[in-house]
Amino acid sequence: MFPSANLRLLLRRFALLLGLYLLLRLGFYCFNLTTFGGLGAEPVLLAFWHGFRFDIAALLWLNLPVVLLTLLVPVSAGRGQQYTRLLYVLLNAPGILVNVVDWQYFKFIGRRTSNELGTIGGDILRQAGQLALHYWYLLLPVALLVGLLWLLFPMPARRPSQRRAPRRPAWQFVGELAVVAGLVVLGIRGGLQLKPLRPGVAFEQQPAILGHLALNSTFTFLKTLDEPPVARKSYFANEAALRQALQVPGAAPALPASGGPPQNVVLLLLESFASEYIGAENDGKGYTPFFDSLAANGGLLFRDNYANGRRSIEALPAVLAGLPSLLESPFITSPFQTNELHGLGSILAGRGYTTALYHGATNGTMGFDMFAGLAGMQRYYGLNEYPQADKSPDYDGHWGIFDEPYLQYFSRQLTATPQPFFATLFTLSAHDPFTVPGPYRGKLPGGTQPIHPTIAYTDLALRRFFRIASRQPWYRNTVFVLTADHTSQSDQPGYQNPLGFQKTPLLIFRPGAPLPAANPRRITQHVDIPATVLHLLGVQAPQQQLPFGSSVFDSTRTGRAVFSNGTSYFLVHSDFVTELKADNSVLLYPYQTHFIPSKPLTSPDPALVNKYGNELRALVQFYVNGLVDNRLYK
Repeated sequence: MFPSANLRLLLRRFALLLGLYLLLRLGFYCFNLTTFGGLGAEPVLLAFWHGFRFDIAALLWLNLPVVLLTLLVPVSAGRGQQYTRLLYVLLNAPGILVNVVDWQYFKFIGRRTSNELGTIGGDILRQAGQLALHYWYLLLPVALLVGLLWLLFPMPARRPSQRRAPRRPAWQFVGELAVVAGLVVLGIRGGLQLKPLRPGVAFEQQPAILGHLALNSTFTFLKTLDEPPVARKSYFANEAALRQALQVPGAAPALPASGGPPQNVVLLLLESFASEYIGAENDGKGYTPFFDSLAANGGLLFRDNYANGRRSIEALPAVLAGLPSLLESPFITSPFQTNELHGLGSILAGRGYTTALYHGATNGTMGFDMFAGLAGMQRYYGLNEYPQADKSPDYDGHWGIFDEPYLQYFSRQLTATPQPFFATLFTLSAHDPFTVPGPYRGKLPGGTQPIHPTIAYTDLALRRFFRIASRQPWYRNTVFVLTADHTSQSDQPGYQNPLGFQKTPLLIFRPGAPLPAANPRRITQHVDIPATVLHLLGVQAPQQQLPFGSSVFDSTRTGRAVFSNGTSYFLVHSDFVTELKADNSVLLYPYQTHFIPSKPLTSPDPALVNKYGNELRALVQFYVNGLVDNRLYK
C-alpha cells in the first residue's frame, strides 16, 4: 500500500514544522510593523507565500537525520520513535531560537541573522545574562514553541497489542527512499533553476524590503555557515576621524532643467568592451567604429574611467547601486546580499519610472535576476523571456542570445514600455568562447586576439540598435550611458598593469539636448554612474547615497576611482595612484591614463602619502564595516 505509514508520518512531521515557521514569520512581521506595516495586505501575503520555499529548504537541511530516521525506524518501535522525537526537538530548537531572536535583532542590523554569530559569538556569551534579562520576553515564545514541538510531535497510531504493523515490502521501501531523496535534494536547492536558492532571491519581489519577511533566519544562517567571517577594519579609532578622511561628496550643484517630461535612461553595460579595443581611446586604432562616431558626434566620452572590479558579477552593484567591490567575494554572492541597498531601480521607481534589467543569458546566470530585485528593478528579462528562448535561432549555443537580435528585441521592448523608464541591458557576445553568428564569420576585423571580432560584432549590434531606436518616439527624450563591465584579453603592453586592467570606457549621450559641461579628463569610475544619472535627472535620492562615487557633472569634485587587486587597494586621483598594502603601508605612483609603473615613488611627499593613504583607508573601512554592520546608509 502506498504511501507507507512511515512516509505518512514524515509528511505530518514536516507539516508541523512548516506551520511552526509560519508562526515564526508572523511573529517577525508583528515585531517589525514599522518596517512592513504600511505595505498593504497583498504584497505581505505574497511574501508569506514566497517564504514557504525558504522554509522548505531550511527545514530539510536542518532535519536530514529526522527524515532518515522516520523512514528507517519501524512505526512499531516505541523506543526508536521516542529517540526520533528527541532528535526532532533538539535539531529544531536552535532554529526556533535564532528566528525569535531576529524579531528584535533585525531592528539593529536590518537583515536576517547570518554567520556574524561566528564573529560576535564570544560577545554574546559574555553578555548572555544581561541580554536574557533585557529581552526576557523573547524566551516565552521560544519555550512555548519548543514545548509545542514536543507535545504535537506526530507519533504512530497506537495499535492493539496483539496486532503488529504490517512490514513494508522491500520494493516499496526502496522506491520511497529514492523518491524522498530526490524531493529532499530538490527542496534544499529550492527548485530546478540554474543556481541553488540564495537569500537574495527573496528580494525579487518588490518592494525589496519584503525579502526579509519571506526569508527565515535558519536559512540565512545555514547558507552563510561555511563563509569565512569578514574581519572588520580599524584604521580609524572613531567615526569623526573616519568621516574627515573619507572626503564625502557634498550635494552636487543643480544642473539646468531640461524642460519637458522626465527623461528616460538607458544604461548599456557592454561585456568586456574594454578601452584597449576602443579606437577613440587609442588614436583611432580599434574595433569600434560606431562607438567612436557616437563619441565624436554629441557623446561625452570620459577618457580616464575605471571599473571597480574585474568580473561581470562585480559590475552590476557598482553601476546600479554605487557599490564597489573591495572584498574577495562579490557582493551578489556574499553573506551581505540581504543588506540594505538603495539602487537606481528603487529610487527611480519611487519617482514613477518603469524599471527593468535585460540580460540575454540563462535566467540565474551570476545571480543577475536576483540582484535586479535587490537594486529595485521591477522586471528582469533573461533568456526565458526571449521568444523561443534557447530554441531560438538567435541563441548562440553557449550563453544566450547574440547581441544584435537581442538589442533589436530590447528596442521593441522599450517602445512598448510606459515612459519614463530606466532600462539596463547587459550584452554577452564578447565572452569566451567568443562566438559570432554564422553570417558574420570571417567578415569582421580579425584582430590579434579571439575577442576582437566579437567586440566588432557588439559595435555593429550597437549601430543597428541606435539606427532603429532613433526612429522611436522615446529616443530623443532619453539619456544613454554606455560602459563596459570589465576588461578582458590584452596584447597592448601599456594596458598590462594594475591600472590598465581596470580601464573601461564611459560614454554619455543625449540626442535630444546637449549635455551639461564636464571635464572629459576627470577621473571617473563605475560607481559614479548612479550619482550621475540622478544628478542629470534632477532627482534627489530619498536617503543619503553611498560616498564612493559622485556625479561626473559635479564641478566641485575632481573625481577619483577605487578598486582592489589581490591583497592591495588602489585609489586613483589625477596626480597620483595610491596603493594600500596588506601591512597598512602606503605607496604612491605618478598617474598616467591606464598606466602605473612597476615601482613606486622613492621619496614621495609625506603629507600627500598621509592624505591619500587616509582617504583610501577610510573608503575601505567604511565599505567593510558598513557591510558587516549593515550600516552603509547610516
